[in-house]
Amino acid sequence: MAGISHQSSSFSPLEQKIMKDKEPSDSKEFVGNLKNGIWLFGLSSWVFGITDRSIASFADGYLSALDLTQLFTAATFFVAWLFLKPTSRV
Repeated sequence: MAGISHQSSSFSPLEQKIMKDKEPSDSKEFVGNLKNGIWLFGLSSWVFGITDRSIASFADGYLSALDLTQLFTAATFFVAWLFLKPTSRV
């Protein structure tokens, strides 16, 4: 028993703190990168969707009430998506 407790304290308190802090940092970095990746994918998807709806709406030469509703809805969700940008913690 004494050998086990002695072995666990072979590192200084500073080294133990660095080793404990390193592990969560890696997982936090991965989660942060994943959030940013999902947000960028969503951003490009919304831009594509709004562009597609705009082209489809103007293709026949006039805008109907349904076309305007679809464009307004897509633009509203796009702005909401912009506000969901993950914060970067350095």
